[in-house]
Amino acid sequence: MTSSSPPQSRALARHAAGRRIGAGLRKALLLVFLFGFAAFMVFPFFWVFATSLRLPKDSFNLPPSFFPTAWSWSNYEYVFTAVPFATFIFNSVKTTLAITFGQLLTASTAAYAFARMNFKGSKLVFVYLLSGLMIPYQSIIIAQFLMISKAGLADTHWAIILPYLSNPFSIFLMRQFMQSIPKSYDEAALIDGANKLRVFWHVILPMSVPSLMVCSFLTFIYQWNNFFSGLIYLSTQVKYTLPLGMQLLKGYQSIGSLSTVLAGVMLSLVVPALVYGFGQKYLIQGTVLSGVKS
Repeated sequence: MTSSSPPQSRALARHAAGRRIGAGLRKALLLVFLFGFAAFMVFPFFWVFATSLRLPKDSFNLPPSFFPTAWSWSNYEYVFTAVPFATFIFNSVKTTLAITFGQLLTASTAAYAFARMNFKGSKLVFVYLLSGLMIPYQSIIIAQFLMISKAGLADTHWAIILPYLSNPFSIFLMRQFMQSIPKSYDEAALIDGANKLRVFWHVILPMSVPSLMVCSFLTFIYQWNNFFSGLIYLSTQVKYTLPLGMQLLKGYQSIGSLSTVLAGVMLSLVVPALVYGFGQKYLIQGTVLSGVKS
């Protein structure tokens, strides 16, 4: 036994070394893949930023240069002088925040009713609500435009805000999450004397933070980029939202400077980036808290 132990120990050592080398190689390959994938995802943003700093005459040079030959920050200044860009940003922030908060309010209350209250015809009403996801928004725009025009809301921001205060997908997402919360929490709160509204506000809603954050992110990004509604309802330039106002940077028949347009694109990314950077922490915290709800 003693004569065979040294070969066995050497074999075990070689096996352990081989496993360490294999694990290190797999880790290195994974890092290379992740770095390459990250570079692939970041490259379009870097290209937009680099092009936004080019001189207008260098925007369509062939072959294109990776870095600007001359760094022209005047493109960013021109964005604010050519069009009322700050007004467009304010309009987009106002309408987007109004829609986001309004949609969270309607979605959370409707989801609570569908998930925690038993009433006659609830499943039928929920299916009818979900059928709205199958109807393209463009197919109802004429009827909606006539209603908004007769209400005197055309060419106002209310024409953009009101149709989006309720969203079937947000209701569905929050309803599915609330159904995963054990009903023992409701029963305990009701025994302590809380009514349905208090149970919703103090028990179910705080535990639904992850779904609230997901709905708020999706709604904010969608409405921030919403070009169609502004195109239909807004006709006064000072009321334009950012996606609609940025079209003015292209100039008459799109003969404007590409560098100026991409400078506007870079500026339009600032607010969504700040929102995501601010909300990411709360999204992670909500996800961690949701893991201990049961």
